[in-house]
Amino acid sequence: MNDTACEVLVVGAGPAGSAAAHRAALAGRDVLLVDMQDFPRDKTCGDGLTPRAVHALDRLGASDLVAADAGRPEIRGLKLHGFGGSVTAPWPAHPRFPARGTAVARSDLDNALVERAVASGARLSTGVKAVDVDTELVRGARRVRAVVFADGTRVRCRYLILAEGVRSGLARTLGTQWLRGLVHGVAARSYCASPLGDEPWIHSHLELRDDDGVAQPGYGWIFPLGTEGTHGSAVNLGCGALSTSQRPAKVNVRKLLASYAAQCRDEWALGEPTHVASALLPMGGEVTRVAGTNWAAVGDTAALVNPLNGEGIDYALESAADVVDMLPDADHCPDGLRHMWPAHLRGRYGDAFSLARRAATLLTRPGLLSALGPVGMRGPLAEPLMGTAARLMGNLVTPEDRDLTARAWLAAGRLSSAHDRFWHAESRPLFGV
Repeated sequence: MNDTACEVLVVGAGPAGSAAAHRAALAGRDVLLVDMQDFPRDKTCGDGLTPRAVHALDRLGASDLVAADAGRPEIRGLKLHGFGGSVTAPWPAHPRFPARGTAVARSDLDNALVERAVASGARLSTGVKAVDVDTELVRGARRVRAVVFADGTRVRCRYLILAEGVRSGLARTLGTQWLRGLVHGVAARSYCASPLGDEPWIHSHLELRDDDGVAQPGYGWIFPLGTEGTHGSAVNLGCGALSTSQRPAKVNVRKLLASYAAQCRDEWALGEPTHVASALLPMGGEVTRVAGTNWAAVGDTAALVNPLNGEGIDYALESAADVVDMLPDADHCPDGLRHMWPAHLRGRYGDAFSLARRAATLLTRPGLLSALGPVGMRGPLAEPLMGTAARLMGNLVTPEDRDLTARAWLAAGRLSSAHDRFWHAESRPLFGV
């Protein structure tokens, strides 16, 4: 890299990093966006964009990236299968979010967002890895002075935004630690050619069995990707499982993916799975530190992932916009982002994440999903229950909502957070300082 100084240094050019660079450049900041890989590049992901993610892209002025006339599928909601039943759950009407989701391969989405950031005025450097931070003590608080890269470059910055993902080495150096005892996900995904790439529903199978018919822990998904993306007419097919240190997921997700694809092949006319990749996924804000005086973690680096469905792109885009909007206040605060950013994340996501972590932890108990599944998938309660599930899995509840479902979910979230604060020491450091 030739650049050795900037006002805002963004490390990681996924959705969170590119969105932060784009918004900061539009605000007149001198921005340098760096990533260890060259673009376009792939990323292990389900590729689904909920109505909340579509809304976040619109907030960034990037709704054209997911428009139907750009060849993106128009996802109307979920089709849930398993336990002898199938339920269709459309996205609910909401005053803020559109009743439309979509799906875009991450190689396409991330590259488009990087180009959007550069067009806004951000400088870009790829193929270089950040390896260390240089800090200094100012008025009793430690600040990041510069970031050191593997090629020996040292880039001075006023603010550092960390968007490297869950394995961010810089975040660990600055004190961000993953609380592995809490619930997390393990997943594998693939791309399969299919003539049904324009199917308007996300399909999720809540009951998975291996080639011998033995029930396996976890769930499967099929996201239609449209007919004009990088992979042609295709779907993203994958499977995942929830895990904790006490009840680890004893499943080979890559092997389960192959079985799942074989079981769906005739219905979807699937080609062989390609680009198979797997990953571990911290969830629900389960990290101990997300900010310092002049640095902040966003997106997956701050574990901003819904424990109920593994969705994180909406939170990545939202947190990127929020932290940039907070910089003018940080400019005039002696503590900068150190306290205000964790407080913002706790206020915006803390209650919902606490409740979702608790619910996801319950689902790791052997036999619980098998016992509850038939109730949710069959009989007179199936439609309303799964409609509520679609809303919660789509992150479509906001503090402003006043309907019964929202009030019950928000109240339960507040109780869950209070329980964590008083009884669970391992949960207290979430979004800590």
